[in-house]
Amino acid sequence: MTRKIINWLDHRTGIETAVKNFLYEEIPASSGWHQVLGSVALFCFMVQAATGMLLSFNYAPTPGEAHNSLRYIMNEVMGGSLIRGLHHWGASMMVVVAVLHMAQVFLFGGYKKPREATWLVGIVLLLLTLGFGLTGYLLPWDNRAYWGTVVTTQIAAKAPGAGAYVTRLMGADGGVGVVTFARFYALHVMLLPLVTLLMIAVHIYLVRKHGVAPLAGDTAPKKKFFPEQVFKDTVAIFVAFMILFLLAAFAQAPLGRLADPTDTTYIPRPEWYFLFLFQTLKFFEGPLEVVGSVVLPGLAMMALALVPFIDRGQMKKLTQRTTAAGVLLLAALGWSGLTAAAILSTPPEAREQELASAPEVWEQLSPQELAGIGYFRQENCVSCHKVGTKGTAVGPDITRSAIKRDAAWLIDHFKHPQQMVPGTSMPPLSLTDAQLNALAAFLLKLTPRNAEALDSAPEFAVDGAMIYQRFNCGACHQANGVGMKLGPPLNGLKGRRSRDWIIRHFGEPQKLSPGSTMPPYRFNEKEMDRITSFLLALPARFEPPAE
Repeated sequence: MTRKIINWLDHRTGIETAVKNFLYEEIPASSGWHQVLGSVALFCFMVQAATGMLLSFNYAPTPGEAHNSLRYIMNEVMGGSLIRGLHHWGASMMVVVAVLHMAQVFLFGGYKKPREATWLVGIVLLLLTLGFGLTGYLLPWDNRAYWGTVVTTQIAAKAPGAGAYVTRLMGADGGVGVVTFARFYALHVMLLPLVTLLMIAVHIYLVRKHGVAPLAGDTAPKKKFFPEQVFKDTVAIFVAFMILFLLAAFAQAPLGRLADPTDTTYIPRPEWYFLFLFQTLKFFEGPLEVVGSVVLPGLAMMALALVPFIDRGQMKKLTQRTTAAGVLLLAALGWSGLTAAAILSTPPEAREQELASAPEVWEQLSPQELAGIGYFRQENCVSCHKVGTKGTAVGPDITRSAIKRDAAWLIDHFKHPQQMVPGTSMPPLSLTDAQLNALAAFLLKLTPRNAEALDSAPEFAVDGAMIYQRFNCGACHQANGVGMKLGPPLNGLKGRRSRDWIIRHFGEPQKLSPGSTMPPYRFNEKEMDRITSFLLALPARFEPPAE
């Protein structure tokens, strides 16, 4: 019966025949460990595609929300931090493996006739890999991503004759913003994957058409791809995945503070595999900068493409390819030296910026002020007031007017708007005194500088703070420097307790904390998720923001 089913499928799809042709393809007897890098590179691409799709389920592809959604993925989604780590470190591994694969083919002379087209497609795949790194760099929308992309667009703008068009194509002719983000996102998740899949298919077709390149002097009978080479490829892929998994599990992918276009003190740095180019630019200043940014990289790519047409001699043994080995060694030393110089010349402030993941602006608010954002949204205040770039100008811009009033005036205005501002069309707010206090506290925190950052406060944190205030948790606990100290402080709770422990503690506080005076709380499922997520999002150390 099994045989009949397989025969039926093969007759209609050809799948069994295709698998057999793939596994039992003849390869040179000299094939071995030096040819596993192509399979590892393909595996890295598959990991990037799979983890990218998983991240997209919770990723919000808009500036501001992109950053918040990544924080949500890393802090709240089960396995989210691991998936993002696999995607982040996988990008670096893909670059490393692609470069090593190109170097191996160059060293062994695998580009020689009739494999010139295979080599050229490999160069395109290397450029696409770097394109993934370049476009994906902006998507976390933190300061590191924003200012790094600003530098990238400024370099692109200096391309002779085409600078203005390239900048416009990137959506950065008016500066890095929403359009730039949208185009980088579209490139990263739509165009580049499709082109890469097409190029991979062409590359594999060409490899199968011309066969795996044998070593010089290999006259032994050919062998089958399965099982020996399949085993070696599988071992190499397993080792690569273990390295990637350990990096993702123990080295958290970086995510800095929300991008701040006004933070001119930030020192931008590119991803590590672009540091050599970053360092090269330091040798060319002013009008000569185009030499380091466009001319030299262009000549390097042209030289790579011309290699098969310059070196047209017969295949030689590896020990006789001294010129190729020398060129490869010089390239490795040049890349390593420039990268090391870029790292060593990094200003101390830049290192601190890279290492620090400072709390977001909304994370520095007290629970009352954060709850005020919720009441502000609940009352739809942006339908009449502007907050940063959002809202309408029916009423005054509250980022500028609120700071001229005190809390008492604001609360009276909320209750009796016509008495406080005769002729206003604003209706009285139907909120309790505690809720009005929270709204006033939030408005007093608003400034033109922080408006957009506060407006980006994630929903789970705002809802959690509203629940925190509703049950008056500050009567016993202190959060972000506000509240009483009868119970333990809540900052840094994530490092002390698990989500499950907090949920059980709400239900049975005396059982988990004997002697506690805290009463049990019966939250519904959504409330429990919100307040627990809010508590876990409180920064480990609270430092009041500079006024």
